[in-house]
Amino acid sequence: MASIVSALTGSSFTDGISKILSLFKIDPNQAAQHAADLAKIQTDYETAVLTAASQQAIAQAATNTAEAGSKNFFVAAWRPAIGWVCGLGLLTQFIISPIATWVASLCNHPITFPPLDMGTLLTLLLGMLGLGTMRTVEKVQGIPDSHSLK
Repeated sequence: MASIVSALTGSSFTDGISKILSLFKIDPNQAAQHAADLAKIQTDYETAVLTAASQQAIAQAATNTAEAGSKNFFVAAWRPAIGWVCGLGLLTQFIISPIATWVASLCNHPITFPPLDMGTLLTLLLGMLGLGTMRTVEKVQGIPDSHSLK
């Protein structure tokens, strides 16, 4: 969450305001008051960003829990389906394609498999593995999956 705040706020905003204020002849007491006001505004903004990010994470967790607990196959099984698609894509790209190309070359019938877009596939897979870790924790805690609830 700290990276979200630093990405959205950064110190460049306050540095820029401080540089602009330093160009003017301002009473040092007023400058200190303005700096304190600016620091409070930035702190309030960072708090609002963290609160919004926390609320979004809580809402997503509630959605994930509702989907995982659903008895409807199309609601509960879409993540495993995407996992299988990613697994089959990796299987094709790294095992089936090289072996088939090698065997076809040995038989004097060279073939080439079209390459898969591995950037998109790995992005999807890594996101799914992050969600899969949560399910592993649930399994360790003894929480049943949606299939055993039927």
